[in-house]
Amino acid sequence: MKWGKRLSFKINRSVTVSLIVAIAFFMQFLDTTAVNTAIPAMARSFGVDVIHLSTGVTSYLIALAIFIPVSGWIADRFGTRNVFCTAVAFFILASTLCGTSTSLTQFVLYRIMQGMAGAMMSPVGRLAVLKTTPKEDLPVAMNYITIPALVAPIIGPLVGGYLTTYWSWQYIFYLNVPISIICIFLAWRHIPAENKEKQKVRFDIIGFILSGFSLAGFMYGVEILSKEDISYFYSILIIGVSLILLWFNVRYSKHISHPLIDYSVMKINTYKVTILTGSVSRMIIGVFPYLVPLMFQEGFGLNPFQSGLLFLSTMVGNLSMKSLTVWIMHRFRLRSVLIVNGCLVSLFTFFTALLMPTTPVYIIVVVLFTAGLFRSLQFSSLTTLAFADTPVSQTTAANTLYSTVQQMSTGMGIAMGAVVLRFSNNINHGISGHYTVPDFRLAFILITFIGLVHLYGYTRLSKDAGSVVMAKKKES
Repeated sequence: MKWGKRLSFKINRSVTVSLIVAIAFFMQFLDTTAVNTAIPAMARSFGVDVIHLSTGVTSYLIALAIFIPVSGWIADRFGTRNVFCTAVAFFILASTLCGTSTSLTQFVLYRIMQGMAGAMMSPVGRLAVLKTTPKEDLPVAMNYITIPALVAPIIGPLVGGYLTTYWSWQYIFYLNVPISIICIFLAWRHIPAENKEKQKVRFDIIGFILSGFSLAGFMYGVEILSKEDISYFYSILIIGVSLILLWFNVRYSKHISHPLIDYSVMKINTYKVTILTGSVSRMIIGVFPYLVPLMFQEGFGLNPFQSGLLFLSTMVGNLSMKSLTVWIMHRFRLRSVLIVNGCLVSLFTFFTALLMPTTPVYIIVVVLFTAGLFRSLQFSSLTTLAFADTPVSQTTAANTLYSTVQQMSTGMGIAMGAVVLRFSNNINHGISGHYTVPDFRLAFILITFIGLVHLYGYTRLSKDAGSVVMAKKKES
């Protein structure tokens, strides 16, 4: 009886920690997506061209890319709960300063501060979940913390548009303050303190420099790849140099005992597949919130509010699948789930390509709702599999690399959508800045093709990959 009570407490604690971390994730994702809607208003407030506001978005992403690799070392040295709560507090400060910005220079500086806080908040929050969750409960925990990544990009534009229209753009940042305070209070109360003596590991300064320049350069190169006024050659050159620096970083990490990013975790096959093949899956998932609302506005002629309301059906699909995700991952092999569900993700990406301005609204809603179901399942399955076979001793290293790659693949997903749309535009008529329904149709067809081809990578998984998460099924 006592054993049963202890087990119940452990499971409840892992769920509680997952929900707390999900609050922080949601706040961060909501802030990022809502800002995009407010860019025109912010440009008028700062008295600059709207194009220059992209610097504020880019600076945030680059700060994330530079400082995420440091999060694992800091968490191990100062404690997961301490670092997570401090990061959320720093996010409050940075958000408040962003709201008080009176110039673009100030805004960029404060967005860098936000990126530094976010770089600690997301990976350390996930690390707290991993440290309090038994392997067999990973599907439940990962199910909760993946909700923000799927829901926030959908409702973010609505929140940002409402606040900017009826209040002011500053409230997008002020909204973070009460949410963050609640998050800190709950985290300090429910995330367990680590009593063990912290290992004093020397900071890998060379690895930090190499990873910082390579990841920041890669993110910048991908971000400008979609800019029509910048040549492909310049973007590809930056990406190429960044990849060379990354190669040096990987080689260097093999020759020191405690590298900042420990790439040796890639020897675990399930983890390796979720990093390589899984990144393409996350890019395809990330394309949807970018291309679909744009198609509704540019191709169908809907206004932003109408577009946002239609796209909410995707969020309903995302949330609806959450009640089935854990059952599916306990019932079926993860290898089969990723392959079969990946095919369904591609199928409904293709169905999206067939939508027209004359398509009945209920059909559009059904397609987007169903696409949301399968996107949600694929995202949760990938996150669960990534840590299913990872030993406890490598949890921090695996989480640091996974957080870095996840952030990069999110940015690459948006860039991929912009690139395929730009390519489709050039193929169809070549009128820059004018996108038609055929442009979006070809873009979605290209993404469908990529989505089907990349699924071959999941065949490299063994049939029992991640079988530890099915333990509850076997016990029952």
